[in-house]
Amino acid sequence: MFRGIDEVDWASLRHADGSAEDVPGLLRGLASADPAERETALDRMYGAVHHQGDVYDSTLACVPFLLALAVREEVRDRAGIVELLVSIGGPEEGGGGRDEGGDGSGGGGDGSGDLAARAGAALRAGADVFVRLAGDADAGVRRAAPVALVRFLDRPARVLALIRERITVERDDRVLLALAEGLGLFARRHLPTGDAHAAEAVYLLAALSGPPHGPALRLAALGQLARCAPELLPADLVPTVVRLLRDRSGQRVHGRPAPHGPGVDTLAGRLRRLRPSDEEGSRLLRTLHSALDGRVADRVALLCGQLTSPDALDRCNAVWMSAGLFREWRAGVAEPVALIGAQLGAEEARLHDAAVAVLVELFELALPAADHLHALVSCRPEFRIRHRERGAPTLGGPLKALARAGDARATPVLAEVLAGPVVPHDLGLVIPHLGRAAAPLAPALRRRLARVRLDGPDTHERAVPLLSALAALGDAESVPSVLRLLRGMPDGLRLRDAVTGAAVRALGVFGGAAREAIPDLRGLLKTGCAVAAADALWSLTGEADAVVPVLLRKLTEPGSGRYRPADAADVLGRLGPAARTALPALRRMTGSGEASERAAAACAVWRIAGEPEQVLPVLRAAWVEHPRTRTTIAGCVAALGPGGAPLHDLLRAELMSPRRHRSDSGGYDSHDIHEDEGLLRVCRVVPAREGGG
Repeated sequence: MFRGIDEVDWASLRHADGSAEDVPGLLRGLASADPAERETALDRMYGAVHHQGDVYDSTLACVPFLLALAVREEVRDRAGIVELLVSIGGPEEGGGGRDEGGDGSGGGGDGSGDLAARAGAALRAGADVFVRLAGDADAGVRRAAPVALVRFLDRPARVLALIRERITVERDDRVLLALAEGLGLFARRHLPTGDAHAAEAVYLLAALSGPPHGPALRLAALGQLARCAPELLPADLVPTVVRLLRDRSGQRVHGRPAPHGPGVDTLAGRLRRLRPSDEEGSRLLRTLHSALDGRVADRVALLCGQLTSPDALDRCNAVWMSAGLFREWRAGVAEPVALIGAQLGAEEARLHDAAVAVLVELFELALPAADHLHALVSCRPEFRIRHRERGAPTLGGPLKALARAGDARATPVLAEVLAGPVVPHDLGLVIPHLGRAAAPLAPALRRRLARVRLDGPDTHERAVPLLSALAALGDAESVPSVLRLLRGMPDGLRLRDAVTGAAVRALGVFGGAAREAIPDLRGLLKTGCAVAAADALWSLTGEADAVVPVLLRKLTEPGSGRYRPADAADVLGRLGPAARTALPALRRMTGSGEASERAAAACAVWRIAGEPEQVLPVLRAAWVEHPRTRTTIAGCVAALGPGGAPLHDLLRAELMSPRRHRSDSGGYDSHDIHEDEGLLRVCRVVPAREGGG
């Protein structure tokens, strides 16, 4: 199986970490009798030779040896090798489902497109290997083979015949699920071409979705039908799925599987240990949810069915699936959120932790679970503070979720935490979400701020959340403590500018009560905190002549920081006509290469000049092309009142959209849901005004 391996000039080939001279050892490691060596070798294959899906010349050179390894019965863990080969073959053509991975890039590295194409061609040339593996004695190999067959054997009739045959003789339930997945992939690949075999595959899936087949196979077939032939789904889809899920759970051996041992600390090992306890059930329902996509009412109903299952593993899977729905869709979530809250009392630690993790991200949408959260933090003090092995303690997830939801019952619990010997550094960050309900906490927050060391290594971590909280409460009595911090921090203090900026923003909020800070603010106009200082000084004095030149400089000053031009434009916009001298620079900034800068500058021009015609195209383009700018633009339109009418249509359309505004922007931020809900609140201002007037 390694014939010719030493004839390859591996040293001249490359992978993610440079020379590929270590690859022969990795290939031999995949065939080792030592499980730890095999796992380490596979981990290294993914970490270097096929790093993040990239295909290098060394990856291509590995394909013949990997194919040879896959068919040698004496080699252990061959399923992992087959999965590696499928991954090297690239993502599913035609933009496969999100649950199948891949970003559609077709590989990476230098000349990646050509190398990926050549790798795919090599796998298609060796596809007879996967025909043999479809009937392998190792069930794990048989589970990995169907997708490889569909992907690489370019004979549709032969592929369909093999899958049909394997379904009739297979006795391993997990392999049957993989065969159903292979059928679905086959149908999605060939339906667009009009191939008659695709219709046969759909017919076979429909047959597998009904009796007398077992519940797991029926669930798998329904998930694949939803992706390729949704018109064939039963009218009572949700009740059917919930019933099948419970039948499956009843057949499964109850209790958790034996935990994975510590094993080797490899990427593959860590990922395996992070898999759901019921990975099969998770995949079945995740596939169905993904296929249902925008059928939000069905998905919510399905989640509620999952969350009321007698089986804790089903409920745990549902909690994690709900997170994906909430992040992407503006669904009516009250019922599933309340059911997630009910999981907080579960004895299973994994289920409890999953519920907490999801609720913390929901902010105000977590209110239907507030009773459960309050009951937990009231009777279980250990959930109020999270002590970490490294770093400062933080608020416990249940208390953080309750406060972020804006529930006033968090206030007395936070007061108890504030009175304790250890105060989490992030406590102040949840105060703004409680609004005036947190007012009773102001004296304790003020005392804490007065005790923050001015030269401590953790001054930033301690001071900034407290300053944010006191600013949110508008606590003017804290001015002396804020000024103490502002005036007393030594030069060179770590993150000094961040602390100064937070202090300055607080002073701007306190208004006339902070007038004694005016000299301090003037002194900061030539520092890194100039934008914040100018904003606060304007709030306290209304002196446009003092602040506009500073802000104008920050619009054009080289090296002023990635975000500061947009911040300066925001402040200039709030000054309104008093900032007319900045209009030429702001108009130039509407052509910036940064979307955030274009949007901020266009909004500022509109608010200062009151002439939207020149900036409307900029704002409309930014709204559509860069969803992250929508909060800025909507805030501008709302602030203009009737003058914002030229863009009211965008706000109305946003309110009608079922999808969250950043769901397609790539990446994920834990504040995405909260930001989207904030955008909707701003957008509602316009119809509310129009309806009232």
